[in-house]
Amino acid sequence: MDTNFVARTVIPSVEQVGTTGITPVLDGDDAATRHLPVLAQRCVDLLAPALQAPGSVLVDGTLGMGGHTELALSKLPNVTVIGIDRDTQALELAGARLARFGERFIPVHANYAEIAEVVNGLGYPQVNGILLDLGVSSLQLDELERGFSYIRNAPLDMRMDQTAQLTAAAILNNYDETDLRRILFDYGEERFSPRIAKNIVARRVTKPWETTGELVELIQNSIPKKAQITGGHPAKRTFQALRVEVNRELTGLSEAIPAALSVLAVGGRIVVESYQSLEDRIVKQAFASGLTSTAPPGLPVTLPEHEPYLQAITRGAEKADAAELELNSRAASVRLRGVMRIRDVAEVRR
Repeated sequence: MDTNFVARTVIPSVEQVGTTGITPVLDGDDAATRHLPVLAQRCVDLLAPALQAPGSVLVDGTLGMGGHTELALSKLPNVTVIGIDRDTQALELAGARLARFGERFIPVHANYAEIAEVVNGLGYPQVNGILLDLGVSSLQLDELERGFSYIRNAPLDMRMDQTAQLTAAAILNNYDETDLRRILFDYGEERFSPRIAKNIVARRVTKPWETTGELVELIQNSIPKKAQITGGHPAKRTFQALRVEVNRELTGLSEAIPAALSVLAVGGRIVVESYQSLEDRIVKQAFASGLTSTAPPGLPVTLPEHEPYLQAITRGAEKADAAELELNSRAASVRLRGVMRIRDVAEVRR
């Protein structure tokens, strides 16, 4: 095992955490009481057929506080889970939650775009299941000092990996107006991006950007009042755009899906949960390339190398039903897609 990929977090012993059932409530700071995973049972049900054999390996590429992984480890006795997350705080909390599973859980501090390197570095040529639950986590939203939320005043940070250098404040204080406008429009689909970008640059001349409250106030003053009546909080699109830029989310996702497919065994399954249209579009397009034939039109026989190597296990993008929404409001925007690897190829088509 390559220890370069193993998270350097302190994981409590089984005696410290508990041995039966769902992780017990220790206090208000433990992962189980702070996080309710979206569509956890549905994800496990979709992945389960590929994870029945002894020695099966599941990669949770976005471990967060470990809710999906806990359910998988509880319901699937033959599975080992590699839990990847760029957030060291999440790894520590999830490690405590999952300590009772011992060596069946392997925490790794990495970006999910590095999934192939992580899997191979741990000595696994292929895995049987992969789960990606995209976007910002409950931990990151709820931790005031992380700066992900536009509801409360906090430093303009927004880093998922707190060892990274780039912050939202650095973007607002250093990017030129053209780049700011592009980010807000491309990553936040903000139609008032020119006005917001112009005002961001004008304001930093007299005072550098430091807090989310300052940014929310500027956004509210930049968007016409009539346009703020519908569509949710006026700052949500700008905050999404900054978060995506800080964490290189879309670039990472574009790299992560092909990398994940490259280590998925025949018969293996991958399930992805997206929470905004830009993410879902990347996932849909990446899956579509493996679900359709690449044979030129008009050929009387499709050669094997042109045949699909994926098979859909969901019908399009699944949404949360009423029961899930009542249980977990954060499921409102989820789009779930899943596919199964049905044949081997020398290299996954990109």
